[in-house]
Amino acid sequence: MKKILLETKFSKLYIIIVVILTLLIVGGYYSYAMFTVNKEKSNAISIVTGTLSYDLSSDGAIGNTLSVNSGETKEFTVTLSNPNSRIARFNFYYIGALPDGVSAGYVTGDGLNTPPLATGVNLEADGSVGASNVYKIKVTNNSGSNITITLGVGVGLDYNDLSLPSNGHLFAEISDPTIAEMLLADSANNINTSDKDQTFITGAGPNNYIWYSGKLWRAISVNSDNTVKIITTQKQTMIPYNSDEGINFSGSHAEKWLNDVSNDGFLGTLREREKFIKMDSMWNASSVNDTSASLPTTTLVTNAVGLINVYEYKMTLNKETNYSFINSYAATTNYYNTSYVWYTALRGNLSYTSQIDELNLFPVINIYGDIKVADGNGTESDPYRLEGDNDKDLSGVLLNTRYSGEYINFGLGANNLYRIVNIDADTTKIVSDSCLTKIGSDFHVENFFGDNSIYSANYGVGLFLNNDYLNPDNGYLASDKIAMIVKGKWYVLSEMARGDSYEKATEGTAMQNDNTKVGMPHVGELLTYGDSYWTITPYSQYYVWVPASSGFLSIRKVRLKVKKLLTNNCSKC
Repeated sequence: MKKILLETKFSKLYIIIVVILTLLIVGGYYSYAMFTVNKEKSNAISIVTGTLSYDLSSDGAIGNTLSVNSGETKEFTVTLSNPNSRIARFNFYYIGALPDGVSAGYVTGDGLNTPPLATGVNLEADGSVGASNVYKIKVTNNSGSNITITLGVGVGLDYNDLSLPSNGHLFAEISDPTIAEMLLADSANNINTSDKDQTFITGAGPNNYIWYSGKLWRAISVNSDNTVKIITTQKQTMIPYNSDEGINFSGSHAEKWLNDVSNDGFLGTLREREKFIKMDSMWNASSVNDTSASLPTTTLVTNAVGLINVYEYKMTLNKETNYSFINSYAATTNYYNTSYVWYTALRGNLSYTSQIDELNLFPVINIYGDIKVADGNGTESDPYRLEGDNDKDLSGVLLNTRYSGEYINFGLGANNLYRIVNIDADTTKIVSDSCLTKIGSDFHVENFFGDNSIYSANYGVGLFLNNDYLNPDNGYLASDKIAMIVKGKWYVLSEMARGDSYEKATEGTAMQNDNTKVGMPHVGELLTYGDSYWTITPYSQYYVWVPASSGFLSIRKVRLKVKKLLTNNCSKC
């Protein structure tokens, strides 16, 4: 009887010990239990318990939250470390559902780890190789509110599979969204789906800015073929729209300049155009008498670059959006009749004028909607950057490898900002971003043009630009920048009448001599538009072209815009 009693007590003790061990091991997500058997006393069992811990940091600071303001995209470097004295298993997740308009996921790359599955990943003990994993989490917040994502970590023994809590979610590898997806998903954009062929992007302040090929654009619509129609935020030139023999946009001076791939046109300034642009886009150039009616499809033009049409203008017209082509005498693709073309007049109105008149051109292209967005949030200050056109480190890059429209710092003070307008094998042509400002004042430089309409470095404005302007003591340019300027060709001898093609401005003999390093833009050159400054292009013996809304003006004191040629060896402008 005594023997039976002893066996029963031992059995109960054994069962209790087994139950305790089982509970400790099962509960090993945040604590652990290890047991050892003493070989000298085979019946003795020792139990060691403790608590597993972890260290979590975001961008080097201990914490478990990721905060992103509305309209921002941020990347966080998250480090998960094992500070314990033994190998432990970890998983990593975010708590709760993401708000509408917010996406989050991990980015892969050199030196980065893939966040573990729900079952976890083993990390070595602190101080050993593998004690830490580094993750990069990208969060895009297109919601209307600032958001905070809370991170969670599960930890247990290295031989126990982990699981997520009921409100835990694993991060998936993030794939950069396409430009069409970003535009349609952004809650700041009013998406107008009333048209079967175009989904228009409107609203009080849409996030529809896109940087491409040295120029800032805005998205008008996502088309039914998933291309995205975009328009430059700035006018790109001002030229006579057509000859007096033209009848529509097809074959006009405007269409030719937009699709000219030479140094004197627009399409040739765009980066890898076949990669980014639908080259056979259709442009509605139908004549229309009543702009309140639907647009007919009697005349369609196939080309890479076009202009906005009157229907698209009406669909995007919203004074709160501040589209720059509103009130800007911007040409459209549509005629009122065979002699008059529609343009965007003051106060958001549409009006028409003679086709031989000079109008501002805001180029429009269709880019492929499946191009990935590499950076940016679509605002004017942080536009969407397209994959393949998101160069960041430009140190040491030569000017002739860049793109027309890009900005460079070149002058001094208020005259510091310039833009590239033309690139050839030996030189890069730049133009001041605004009219030249007098040193020490808020006024623009004024001078007389000369004895006639032929630009010369020997008198008038040409004498000033090639002498006083190039003197470092006068404060316009520093000596190292002056040394980069070389002589070049200046097309000054061909008179260009109203209705003439922009190509007329570069016909004839170009003046080139050692005394002429600085000039002014010619008609039809990129970034030459209605700002009331002289061009270098003569209209007649005593008149030169001035790109203003009223067309050419007589020779008089007006603001001037500077243009110069730089050697392509310049890499630190």
